[in-house]
Parts: sequence; C-alpha cells; structure tokens
Amino acid sequence: MTMKKIEAGAPETQSANLVADNVAQLRALFPELVTEGPNGPAINMDVLKALVGDATVTDAEEKYGLNWHGKRAARQLALTPSTGTLRPCPDESVDWDTTKNLMIEGDNLEVLKLLQKSYAGKVKLITIDPPYNTGKDFVYPDNFHDSIQNYLELTGQAEGSRRISSHTEASGRFHTDWLNMLYPRLKLAHSLLRQDGAIFVSIADHEIHNLRAVMNEIFGEENFIATVIWQKVFSPKNSARHFSEDHDYIVVYAKNAEAWTPRLLPRTQEMEARYANPDNDPRGPWTSGDLSARNYYGEGTYPVTCPSGRVIDGPPPGTYWRVSKTKFDEMDRDGRIWWGADGGNMPRMKRFLSEVKDGRTPQTLWTYDEVGHTQEAKKELMAAVEFPNSDVVFDTPKPTRLMRRILQLGTSPKGSDLVLDFFAGTGTTMDALFALNAEDGGNRRCILVQLPEPLEGAESAGWKTIADVTKARVRGAGKRHKTADPMFTGDVGFRCFRLDTSNIAAWSPKIEDLKSSLFDHAEHLVEGRTAADVLYELLLKLGLDLCVPSSTKTIAGKQVHSVAGGVLITCLESSISAHEVEALAQGIVAWRKELAPAGDTTCVFRDSAFADDVAKTNIAAILEQNGIANVRSL
Repeated sequence: MTMKKIEAGAPETQSANLVADNVAQLRALFPELVTEGPNGPAINMDVLKALVGDATVTDAEEKYGLNWHGKRAARQLALTPSTGTLRPCPDESVDWDTTKNLMIEGDNLEVLKLLQKSYAGKVKLITIDPPYNTGKDFVYPDNFHDSIQNYLELTGQAEGSRRISSHTEASGRFHTDWLNMLYPRLKLAHSLLRQDGAIFVSIADHEIHNLRAVMNEIFGEENFIATVIWQKVFSPKNSARHFSEDHDYIVVYAKNAEAWTPRLLPRTQEMEARYANPDNDPRGPWTSGDLSARNYYGEGTYPVTCPSGRVIDGPPPGTYWRVSKTKFDEMDRDGRIWWGADGGNMPRMKRFLSEVKDGRTPQTLWTYDEVGHTQEAKKELMAAVEFPNSDVVFDTPKPTRLMRRILQLGTSPKGSDLVLDFFAGTGTTMDALFALNAEDGGNRRCILVQLPEPLEGAESAGWKTIADVTKARVRGAGKRHKTADPMFTGDVGFRCFRLDTSNIAAWSPKIEDLKSSLFDHAEHLVEGRTAADVLYELLLKLGLDLCVPSSTKTIAGKQVHSVAGGVLITCLESSISAHEVEALAQGIVAWRKELAPAGDTTCVFRDSAFADDVAKTNIAAILEQNGIANVRSL
C-alpha cells in the first residue's frame, strides 16, 4: 500500500470540472458522440446533428439568440476549474461552532466555482442584485483568465494593474462588459440550484432585455416564471429630464418550472376584513362573487326566481350565468347563493373563508407600501451599522421587506432551505432571513458572497470595503433579534471565509538555482498557512459542507481532526516519527470505528511530516488493513 500524494494541479486541488462532467454525461448517453481529439475528448458535431435529426444545419448559419463579443470566452471561463481556496476567519465570525450560515469575502466568480462540489443541486433560492450597468462605476474582475490574481490585487495582496471602473465617459454603457461579467456567474449559479429551486434577479430598464435573453439561454425560456415590477420610490422625481423612474424589475426563473411553485403569501387583514357572516351561515364568514361573466356559455341564459318571488329573466345584458341551471339550483339548495337581505336581489355566489386557500397567490406588481422603498432601505442601513451616509455604500439598497417577500415565495420554514446571494452588498438578504426565521420559526440557511470593493468615506468607522459593512450589518442583525426576544434560539451567526490561493504550493522552480528550488519544494504547503486553512480546503475539494460538524482528538500525542462524523480524518502535524506510526494509525482506526461514518473515510496527512517513505508506507498499510483505503498526503 502506498500513500497517494496530492500535488498542485491534481483534481483534488481544484473545484468541480464542469467540462469533464458534461462530457461524461454525454458519453454515457451517446457513446458515439465523444471522440478523442488532440487536446482530449471532443464532440463530433456531425454525429450530434444526426442524433437530433438535423443533417443540414452548420455552425456558420444564423441562429436566434443573443450574441456579443467575448461570449465564448465567458462561457469557457465558467467551465474552467478553480485552484483557489477559502480560508476560515473565526475571529470575524459569529457563533463559529454552531452556525450554518456563511459570509464569504472574495470575487464571486471564483467563489461560485469553489462551491460547486459542496453545494451543487442544493440551493433552494438564489437572489441577487447585480450591478445595473447605469453608466456609473462598479467593480468586477476584468482579468477573466485569472480571477484569483485579480482578487488579490483588489485586496492589496498582490501588485499589478487593476481596473476599478468599467465605465469611463468614453466607454459609456457597454453591454458587452456587463454581459461578460454576468454570464459565467449565472452559468455557475444554475448548477447550484435544486430542481425545485428558483432565482430572483433585480434589474433596471438598462439591461432587462439582455438579462432576459441570457437567462433564457442558461435556464431555458420554458422556465421563465415572471417579471415583477417593484415600485421603489414613494414620490416622483420632478428633476427627471424625461420620466421619473419609479420602479425596478425582479426577473424570476425556476430551475425546473414543472417542479417549482411559489409559496402562497399570508392573507392580509384587509383581505380577511372582506369576509362577514350576515346570515349566520354555519360554515363561517364569506364574501360574495359575481355569478355572471362576459364569456359565452351556451347554458347560461336561463331565468331564476328569487326567494321573494321576483323573477329575473336572466343575467345582466351582454353576460351569461357562470353555471348551468342544474348547478345553480344545486348551489341554491346548499345555501351558496346570496339573494340579498330582502331575498330579491340579483343572485351572487358565496365564497367561504374556510374554503379559500391558506394564502394569496403572488402578483407581479409590488408596491412600496407592501415591500418597502429605497429611502426605507437607506434608513435601515444607517440604523443597522450606524453609518452616517448610505450613499457611500449603495445608491439603490434594497429594503428588508422586499427581501422578506422573496424569501417567503422561494423558501419554506420547514426543513433547512439554503439561500444564496452572491452580490451580497450590505447583507440585506441575511438580515431579512434572520427576521423571517424569527417570525415563522424557520431554519433557513444563507450564503453571502461579497467582493471586497474599496469603500471611500467610511474609514472613520473602521471599514475599508463593502464586505466590512456586510459583516457589520449581519452581526448587528443577529444582536438585534437576540435582544428583541431573549427566548429566540434561532441561528443568527455566520462563518466567515476569505478567498485566497491554494494552500498547496505549486512547483515554480528558479532556473538559476534549481537545487534550492528542490529543497524549498520539500514542504508542499504554502508558508504561513494553518491546519484549519488546509482542513477547509479539503472540505471544499472533497465536496463537504463548510458548516459540517468537526471535532478534534489527541492520538499518540498528535492532533487529529474528524469532519462529518469521520468522513474526513486529518492529521496535519509537522512531524510523525517512525515509532509513532503504529500508535497513531491504530488510534485513528479506533476513533473511526467509534464514529461509525455513513460512507468511506478519506485520511489525509502532511507529506513532509513523515521521517521517511517507510513510515509513510507503514501507516497507509495499517489504515488500509482496517478499512481506510483512501489515504492521501499533502
């Protein structure tokens, strides 16, 4: 038995390889479709056309759809695996040991790639508020070939040029830049959604037509649900040159429209006030509805006799009764027809509150009195983080009532629905999620991702980036709910992570001094990285939840970590001598037996820790003999 070494560039050090997964699925369905090309597996386009019954169409022919310069590169970018990692920041977190929520600081493109193995097909709701492309500055990495490097430059961890503003006066509102930014992120978001999940995207007029076209391509036009109009201001802007822009849009797509339905909204007091019981009907309060309609109905033109004896020749002119005479008489005998207090009015149909659905069907027009407006959002932000001027952070923040409405429609209080917002901004989504969980007793979880965009004007508060404000707001939201209800035991914490390069050092020799390069590479972990850094990179690359429970035990004098009840066991000590091997291995075997994991166990050690190859081989052999076959070293 030998121990497999995890080198930089190995599959274990990368995020999910979406291209390889796609090719594997195609090969499984149509073996004849995949051939071997000079750069690996290739798709035979002629075979593909034959499989779909098209023997004439060529790639050169025009096709319906949205196209722009850089689209192919943007698509390829989404499929390129990441070699980065997420480093834990317990000191910036709240309730690290118990929380199931995440706050990730970094370029969301790279983070979405890293989340693929752990969260693909697990997110119930994605809600994002991307840059609107209004001609004002916004930050996103423009070096699409190396997002990690761009992130490091933005955060001051590396030197190099960077472009903060993608919209100069010369460039104007370039749709291409915006599409190249958004397209790969939406591609990655699609794979994270559950089959019964949905995505809500806030947008303004400037890009809604392009957004719809892109989402039709990625999610499928058949999975379009609705475009919601949100009245974002409560008073018109009289200074507007042409029209006062009083609304934004929220575009809704499902992963699978057949599997997803929005949850009903709670009935309002105004709705329930419409129901009464003037005739003391034992079935309870009711309201009346019109029995006539303008739609033609062949059996809908008969006369009726009122309880008072008055004969009504038929429905009002130009209309028809909704039901046949037989059905009408049946309803009347059952007390479902209301003739008025004197029994001589035009008949109406009784609708009982007890028979109405538990909630109300969502509509596509959301007014500011229902879900809030931008001024309300700014006041909430300033109160949440004691920020003197919210315009420094965002011109168009979202109110928590708006986010609560989206959460109400897209998630359930039952279970542990996972919500993702990878344009987190000031953290309104997690603030609203805490509030909704406190209200209905739900266990919803949340993942926020925010680029550490430089923030001017907030230095006095100790904040350098928008991500700092995000964390401050979420901390404040948790404290607010605990203070408001001391009995509330819901999860109002979050684990904080920061995007960085891999903990596994890549081979980068110095040509002028190969000898020292070899000695320098004897330690394969980046200098300064902790055992916790390595542990969470392993979680990501093995596809485990970043909030999965973990425990630590001392075995043979060494710190050993168990994750997910023994699915992953690590010992990242810097030194393991030959005489310590057997005791350490037997202790790990005994602990695994005690933990009784549901699946196979992967055991990982620091490669440079072993005194020699014999010690490494011996520990691998002992573990294999006792049922632990996946033994790796870093």
